[in-house]
Amino acid sequence: EVQLVESGGGLVQAGGSLRLSCAASGLTFDDYAIGWFRQAPGKEREGVSCISSRHGSPYYADSVKGRFTISSDNAKNTVYLQMNNLKPEDTAVYYCAADLYGPTGWDTPLLYEYWGQGTQVTVSS
Repeated sequence: EVQLVESGGGLVQAGGSLRLSCAASGLTFDDYAIGWFRQAPGKEREGVSCISSRHGSPYYADSVKGRFTISSDNAKNTVYLQMNNLKPEDTAVYYCAADLYGPTGWDTPLLYEYWGQGTQVTVSS
């Protein structure tokens, strides 16, 4: 059974930092692109970042470039999202997802086969 488990969300003031983790099990980690998505109330789920062994450089949404950094620890089957200089508009539920055929179309939720349960990030102004 494939499982993706996010952790690290919480409440932080604007300008603060959080590090999210996505621990994967039940899949061959190196074969998958792992993406981070977020969804705010009343809004569509949007791609935040993606990392893949098949592609050297990670992907970032324009709204988070220079503030968020994605990384991977293949020995631990874990992907991290370091979020710095957080803004109130970053408030959302953050999900990680796995795509066997990625990272093409990395920010398209429908292309991902497996999803975690999400972790809430709230940034206060």
